[in-house]
Amino acid sequence: MIFVAAGTQDGRELSKYLLEHGYDVAASVVSHYGEQLLADCRGRSLIINDKPLDKEGLESYLTGHRIRLLVDASHPYAVNVSANAMEACQALGIPYVRYERDLTAVHYDQVTVVHSYEEAAAAAARLGKRIFLTTGSRNLAKFTTAEELQDRELVARVLPTAEVISLCESLGLTPGQIVAMQGPFSKQLNKELFQKYQADVIVTKNSGTIGGTDTKFAAAEELDLPVVVIDRPVMAYGNVGRTYEDILRFVEEHY
Repeated sequence: MIFVAAGTQDGRELSKYLLEHGYDVAASVVSHYGEQLLADCRGRSLIINDKPLDKEGLESYLTGHRIRLLVDASHPYAVNVSANAMEACQALGIPYVRYERDLTAVHYDQVTVVHSYEEAAAAAARLGKRIFLTTGSRNLAKFTTAEELQDRELVARVLPTAEVISLCESLGLTPGQIVAMQGPFSKQLNKELFQKYQADVIVTKNSGTIGGTDTKFAAAEELDLPVVVIDRPVMAYGNVGRTYEDILRFVEEHY
């Protein structure tokens, strides 16, 4: 059986891709919502884990389910997930391969690249009064508690789940500051949202085309809005595939 860290859209697609090629898959998702998105694959040699796994928990899961290979398709910014996966695979002697999605090329001259959420908060504070966050909910507290942003207005675009909205409310965001929507977002929809919420600056991550970074850049450029981009963490993954076909070839060679 193959373990897929499938907390992203491409992770779920990879799980289906491997199933279609005849492999048994254990897909690990980050939420019940992620589990629902894979629900149509049930009964096709698929099991789903929706519980958080630290390094020890992952090792136990891999051993208990007789996993023979791990595909890491976690979010590009989920460095702890990748680190735990690599360490667990090394400890158990299981082949590991990273699926690395594309980066969005930066051609817009009003892009400020930073390397942490804290730097993003400080840069956004310098660039505008009303800040539109498109970085998800997981690190939202780093913006709501940032000293530099206490006199700024935040708008957060997040997933429309009860858990996420409850988190936003617990961090002090009002309904007018929460844009609860599921992507993908076109350039035009991004543009309309940035205008509706009177954004002065956009904050995002470089999550590639599948993460919608290209359409955010395009919308911001048309509106002449500055963009703060949190750069993708650099990790030494070892085995890396950049297409689903790359991953399949690795599986065929090492499974």
